[in-house]
Amino acid sequence: MTKADIVNEISKNTGIEKVAVQKTVEAFMGTVKTSLVNGNNVYLRGFGSFIVKKRAEKTARNISKNTTIIIPQHFIPAFKPAKTFVAKVKDQVRKKK
Repeated sequence: MTKADIVNEISKNTGIEKVAVQKTVEAFMGTVKTSLVNGNNVYLRGFGSFIVKKRAEKTARNISKNTTIIIPQHFIPAFKPAKTFVAKVKDQVRKKK
């Protein structure tokens, strides 16, 4: 499902114009991005959490050149789904099989 599909679905379900829904979706995504860039996590009860994960420093190998490099610690954005959300997805997948 793409962002356009999400906008169409929300517009169809709520009766709100697509332009307004698109602005809202864009604003939501912008707010989440800004929050994560500033180091703040975003918690959506019943859906999940957008979090900033810390990756530890590690040693990597370039096999073709037979060299090692150090990858410094860094932070990445991640999504952790809520337990209820995971349970619903698991139930739906089981029903389809």
